[in-house]
Amino acid sequence: MQNLNLTIAKRTKGFTLLELLIVIAILAILATVVVLVLNPAETLKKTRDSQRLSDMNTLRAAIALYVTQIGQPKLDGTAFSDTNCLDRFDGNTPDFGEPLNGAASNLRKIWVSLPDSSDITDTSISTNMANLASADFNQIVVADLYKTNGNGWIPVQFNAIQGGPPIANLPVDPTNAVTDLASVANEDLIYRYSCRSSRAASNSTTFEINARMESDDFKPGGASDKADEVGTDLSILPGTDGF
Repeated sequence: MQNLNLTIAKRTKGFTLLELLIVIAILAILATVVVLVLNPAETLKKTRDSQRLSDMNTLRAAIALYVTQIGQPKLDGTAFSDTNCLDRFDGNTPDFGEPLNGAASNLRKIWVSLPDSSDITDTSISTNMANLASADFNQIVVADLYKTNGNGWIPVQFNAIQGGPPIANLPVDPTNAVTDLASVANEDLIYRYSCRSSRAASNSTTFEINARMESDDFKPGGASDKADEVGTDLSILPGTDGF
């Protein structure tokens, strides 16, 4: 009986080395399974993409309200939206960077949520589009980036809407970064905006905004399968291979 008690006493003092190794192995397997199932990196991507989808819907609704209420909407910050998003009078739509209606000073622009502290130096969008000078990627200083009075990264005067702007601040991409400032790509995580208009009374003023999605789980809408595109004309911004 004394030997049995001694054996039990020794047994209750702790795990054997083999048991510890088994427990560690099990925990390692469980940790691997949890990482594979939960995938924290993918979860963060989905969270950011959810914010992007929400931002796109918010901006689309705000601009649509502005266009509905304002008799002469200034989608590029100018009367009739006829400086940086005007179609040529001959009915042919110019490429980005191409003079509008023969005026070299009037070029189609892409407004981006990336502030000018990260200066884009890209000089072309793609081989099948006109050369794009860096000035045509319109960037705003950080201090004005979120403004809704026409001085923000989207040049729409939301404060002109009856009752005040429908949004307090212009949203920007959760990451808001470009990998290579000399070569902007569709994969870059920034918001883009552009517009199209004509002085002809029969033609309406249209716009497009897009955002790059990170997670494969999101199936964005629009002409590009890499971006969530919203607006009244989804052919304004370059498509999947446009950058």
